[in-house]
Amino acid sequence: MLTISFESSAKSASVALTRDGILLAQSFQNNGLTHSRTLLPMAEDLLKNCGVDKRELERVAVARGPGSFTGVRIGVSVAKGLCWALDIPACGVSTLEAMAWQGIFAPEGSLLCCAMDARRDQVYNAVFRVRQGRPVRLCPDRAISIAELDAEFEAAVKKIAEKEVILLGDGAERCYNTLRGAVLPPQHLRLQSAYGVALAAEGAPDVSCHNLLPLYLRVSQAERERATDNEQRITNNGQP
Repeated sequence: MLTISFESSAKSASVALTRDGILLAQSFQNNGLTHSRTLLPMAEDLLKNCGVDKRELERVAVARGPGSFTGVRIGVSVAKGLCWALDIPACGVSTLEAMAWQGIFAPEGSLLCCAMDARRDQVYNAVFRVRQGRPVRLCPDRAISIAELDAEFEAAVKKIAEKEVILLGDGAERCYNTLRGAVLPPQHLRLQSAYGVALAAEGAPDVSCHNLLPLYLRVSQAERERATDNEQRITNNGQP
């Protein structure tokens, strides 16, 4: 199946073209430009360079979160638009699970600690174990403080002292100074990529474009501020 995959959940953005999980081409940018400017042109150039007409595409995969609220929305919107225009199915995957697929180079039994910078001294995190060349999920996607993650791993590493802990994602460096003994891969293996999305989408269920939705683990800053304003109005008997 010819699939185009998108990853725009953090600062970097990438697009990959795969056939039955085999990478045909990938475009990656980490220059800070907004994804609304870069994602579609990257996809158009990728298809053109591969000599593929967009009407040949059979599926669109996308990282649907967690991650940057704006980045996730842009990626999901691009995927929905393509699926609607081409009348093909979509597949939304966890950003963290897609990251874990980039760590399957690790030795059997290694722990993959996927982390995205969620600010406010937190990371979006999920943990996987490498089993027969695949990541096996050990916990759900979550927002967790770095201190809590450190305490959790201190206990876990004692049980698997002979195994490696591999840090993945744009939050990996924040965790590296805290999680003792963890391995920090080079950036090209560590950061989120559309090829990881494509691998995570292999065997995952398809949905229609109408049912493809972002996955947020926390409310946005605007929603938090609105909730705070509402609480203050209640406290002040409706006065601003």
